[in-house]
Amino acid sequence: MLNKISVMRVADTTMREQALAVLRSTYQDEKAWVESAESQLPLTDLEDPTISWFVAVRRDQPAGVLRVYYEPPVHQYRAYKVTLLDPRIDVDRFLQTSRIAEIGRFAIVPAQRRNVLLAVALMRAATRETIERGFTHYITDVFENDPHSPYGFHTRVMGFSPVATHDDGELRCDSRRITLILDLRAAYQRLRLRQSWIFRTLTADWDEGLHRQLAP
Repeated sequence: MLNKISVMRVADTTMREQALAVLRSTYQDEKAWVESAESQLPLTDLEDPTISWFVAVRRDQPAGVLRVYYEPPVHQYRAYKVTLLDPRIDVDRFLQTSRIAEIGRFAIVPAQRRNVLLAVALMRAATRETIERGFTHYITDVFENDPHSPYGFHTRVMGFSPVATHDDGELRCDSRRITLILDLRAAYQRLRLRQSWIFRTLTADWDEGLHRQLAP
């Protein structure tokens, strides 16, 4: 069924318009989290080596979008007055020993929201690039009260762990944010042991070199 879905890294203005259509449908019109979709995906992002946008297309229609921000500014999270769920977490050590990519702006258009394969296809494309670039962890925020939150997908399917909460953020939403972390190596090894469909799907186009990067 994934052959009905194509995912592309947004690299030109045509692909940007497809991604903007998804953001306009979700973040702007449905959620009212932003005033304009264009503010979330400026043209400068297409030339920024630290940012990758991916757009999913199903039956020739843009259906999903996702952004990866490599090495996001740490001061951004410090400014949010984060409350750790486990105070024993050594944040400074984690930041010093990990290569972190922020994964977010994860949206599926309302008409396709029940199609979990769209989310999987976006994660497959993003994860492959992230590992190829040598990053070790994902960090993301989800809204606690959002009925369409990817919290369940992230925690049950991918293996993200909730580590903190905070009330403020970039988007215009009053809901508390839950910060999640994914250790990519640990997730790979856990999914590989299960040999689940999600593991086979996420790694379907990997070569042996990628597998070796995350193998025990």
